[in-house]
Amino acid sequence: MTDFFKGISPVKFEGPQSSNPLAYRFYNKDEMVMGKRMEDHIRPAVAYWHTFAWEGGDPFGGRTFDRPWFGDSLDHARLKADVAFELFDLLDIPFFCFHDRDIAPEGASLAESNRNVRTIAEIFARKMETSRTRLLWGTANLFSNRRYMSGAATNPDPDVFVYAAAQVKNVLEITRDLGGSNYVLWGGREGYETLLNTKIGQEMDQMARFIDLVINHAKKIGFDGQILIEPKPQEPSKHQYDFDVATVYGFLKKYGFENEVKCNIEVGHAFLANHSFEHELAVASSLGILGSVDANRNDLQSGWDTDQFPNSVPETTLAFYQILKNGGLGKGGFNFDAKVRRQSLDPADLLHGHVGGLDVLARSLKAAAAIIEDGTYDKAVDARYAGWQTPEGQAILKGQRSLDDLAARVEKENLDPQPRSGQQEYLENLINRFV
Repeated sequence: MTDFFKGISPVKFEGPQSSNPLAYRFYNKDEMVMGKRMEDHIRPAVAYWHTFAWEGGDPFGGRTFDRPWFGDSLDHARLKADVAFELFDLLDIPFFCFHDRDIAPEGASLAESNRNVRTIAEIFARKMETSRTRLLWGTANLFSNRRYMSGAATNPDPDVFVYAAAQVKNVLEITRDLGGSNYVLWGGREGYETLLNTKIGQEMDQMARFIDLVINHAKKIGFDGQILIEPKPQEPSKHQYDFDVATVYGFLKKYGFENEVKCNIEVGHAFLANHSFEHELAVASSLGILGSVDANRNDLQSGWDTDQFPNSVPETTLAFYQILKNGGLGKGGFNFDAKVRRQSLDPADLLHGHVGGLDVLARSLKAAAAIIEDGTYDKAVDARYAGWQTPEGQAILKGQRSLDDLAARVEKENLDPQPRSGQQEYLENLINRFV
């Protein structure tokens, strides 16, 4: 044990009446919601990078946090792992996620870097023997090192592609060894800064080849988790090829990966793409590629990814509605891709962020479940599309009517359809009854 969280007791569920700031007021992991434990619905995870690797810097100032594990040695990485699992145990959290560069220092060669990552992964494995926390997903950092400034899979230099592939191979195998449920590909540099020096078609083909290599290696080594792409429209690149869910699906469909890869959807990334979070979830669900979620929020006054902890029950309720209608997240979960503010210096602040975030998710889950169990909302939406359930509506959808048939019907029946109310205000008020 370290003394970083000295004096802080494990977080317990105490109920809505509790005034204890380090207690769960709504997140009761064993509470049954729609026939499933609350924890099994949410499957929450701590993000290693924001919680333990971020130093509190911003574009105008450097480190504000003074953590004893900050440093470039393996001893620092070992201490970081000790503190990480202490936090996992304090929060009673079932999962965590990491990039390779979050957990271990980069070496003078890829071989040394991979050995460093493997060394810390072995520490994780030993700790997981006595901790209930498991790995939700792993991923490789293919964006921080200057070699990736022009992309990894989409780099104009094939040697960079090869280096990135070797780095991913190591992390994918470690993710399998640790029992990870997913492997995530986030292409922060897979895009362009200017079209003046870019061949989009060439780079898309390269990215497809890279993903094909990952899929095939996952099968070869017996990794039975999901392969996930995380959409984001820009930042750090001016334009990223994984712009949003619809764009990712078009890419997957073109290259034949639509049954092999799903999406890890982040709230803040949806916002940057000018979408709502529930929009991205609804699109992914309709296309069969909803895999997992990064839970956070953006500051509405900022034009970048601020990665704050979720705190809006109404917004998150609409997201949970989509997830529940999808049948849940399966092997996915809610990774808190969120960080405390750079002025939040105390160890307890790391717990406050996760405790508040989990309470928001718990309230939202229960509200969404109540909406579905009540049934009024679903009935109202179904009634709007009721005409498509008639024999004629079904015949059109099944391709049993031609344009000639439809034109003839208009003339024969003298059709003159009139608009009907979309009832938006009523539906908004109806949802507000539950949140």
